[in-house]
Order: sequence, then structure tokens, then C-alpha cells
Amino acid sequence: MDRAAATSASRLLIDNVEKVIRGKRSAIEAAATALFAGGHVLVEDVPGVGKTMLSRALARSIRGTFKRIQATPDLLPTDVTGTSVYNQAHQRFEFIPGPVFAHVVLVDEVNRTTPRTQSALLEAMDEGAVTVDGVRHALPDPLFVIATQNPLEHHGTYPLPEGQLDRFAITMSLGYAGEMFEREIVRAQLHSHPIEDLEGVLDPDEIVGIRNVVRSTHLADAVLDYALNITAATRKHPDLELGASPRASISLVRCAQARALLEGRDFVVPDDVKVLAVPALAHRVLPVAGLRLEPGRATEAVKQIVSQTHVPTTAASR
Repeated sequence: MDRAAATSASRLLIDNVEKVIRGKRSAIEAAATALFAGGHVLVEDVPGVGKTMLSRALARSIRGTFKRIQATPDLLPTDVTGTSVYNQAHQRFEFIPGPVFAHVVLVDEVNRTTPRTQSALLEAMDEGAVTVDGVRHALPDPLFVIATQNPLEHHGTYPLPEGQLDRFAITMSLGYAGEMFEREIVRAQLHSHPIEDLEGVLDPDEIVGIRNVVRSTHLADAVLDYALNITAATRKHPDLELGASPRASISLVRCAQARALLEGRDFVVPDDVKVLAVPALAHRVLPVAGLRLEPGRATEAVKQIVSQTHVPTTAASR
């Protein structure tokens, strides 16, 4: 796939999803950025704003398989990855794949399941495979995990550890629809949901092709240094106990490359990094003990870092 075709295909995907998720193009673009960058998304939002529909619409749009995992305290790791079952007729154990074997996997309320089960997602998200009973099983390619959690409800939850959060390329929210769009949404669903009529516009193989084009997007040394300076500053900020990891730097740069593709460019500009710094880094940093209970403290710290970091000239990004 060449760059022009990749850009056209990426925009076609976003336009198609927007037929279902009305008035939330920026959120759709954020999810698509993570998808094209080869990452995963954590959606922090209240119930009923379209998180499940976004996942289903993406899966339908790429003609991919979709599975939903409802995270609960009694969910076991094998309920995610699958398990080996003894076949009496053939007198041998056979592997039964779990719901993680899909192109788009929605893990709803991921923080309601135990750390043991949360960890079952780590290998899948990092390596595109799961190991069960010592046997490694490859997952569909592409694999796109969308996990959700309610930022307001904390009863009976298990906060995601830093290592788990670091596996998500982007955090985002959908928010409530505007009054005009909410009217359209309600009217459109009086008889049936638009998701039922949504047609696929791409194939899973085309997503892999887009990812390859994203990785070839030019990244000038000045822009790379800009991204690295931002992540390095999170490790020195007085309000942060834990800064962004090298994995965060890689993820930020790859997302910036994906944004450049969506914008129709073959090179990354500083604004690509600047726009994505908060959604790509804020969930990966940890405020100092005295500030952890203040909502949005990590986000404010990253915003401050971005505002204080020298931006290279546009000419240096080419």
C-alpha cells in the first residue's frame, strides 16, 4: 500500500465510524491514531456515551472479528485467553480460544477484575500472542484492545497498575453528545440501531498495510529530540513521582507518525507530538503521594511540561 492509498483508507475508516458515533470525530480520530500506530486505547468515561458502539463500529468498518469481555471480580485469566479441554473422542487436550482472539477486543470496566486477570492481557497487548499451558498461540493481526473504566465509580475496583497503564498508547474519553447530535442519535435509534446497517470499508490486511506506511513516516532528529525532551521532563517534574518510560517515548512517536498520515503528510511536525503528548503520556505518570487524590493532576503536569519545552521550527522537521 502506498502513502496516498493509506491516507485515503484511514480517512474512509473515520468517516464510516462517524456514521454511528455522531459528533465525536476527534475521539474517533484518537482511537484510529492508536489503531494505526499499532497501540491500544483506554477509554475513561461514564456509562452510556458510546464506548461499546465505538468498538463495534471499528470492528465492522475493518470487517474484523469483535469480542466483548465484561470484567468482573470473578473473571479468570483463562476466561480471557482460553483454556485446554480434554477431548474424550480423540483422547487429547485441545485448546479452546478465549475472547481475546479477535481483531477488536472490548474489555469493559477493566478495573473491576483482579490484577491477576488484568495481567492476562499484557502478553496479548505487547506481543500479539498468549501462552496457555506452555504453548504460545498467535492472535489475529491486527489486534486492537479497547479497555474502559468509569472514572467516577471506585467501589469494588482494582486500580490498573503502572505496568498495565503503560501498555495503552492513548487514553481518551467520548463525553456527552451535544444537544443537536443527541437529538439525531435518539431519532436514528427509534426503530433500529445504525450499527446494524454499517458496512465494512476496509479489511484487516489493509490495517496492517496502513501500519507499515505509518512506520515509514519521516521523523526528523529535531522532532524526535522534541518528543524525547517531553518524556524526559516528566521524570524530573516536582509533582511527579514516576515519569514516562522509554516505551512511552516509542508510543508517542508512533502515534505522531499516525497523526501525520491522517493529516496527509509524509513527515512528522512538532504539532503532532504536542497534540498527542497529554493523551499519550498523562496516564503513564504518577503524581507524588500528596497530589494523587487531586483529579487531573497528572494531566496538568504534562500540559505544563509541554508548554515549557522548546518547540523546533517547522523547517527542522522536514
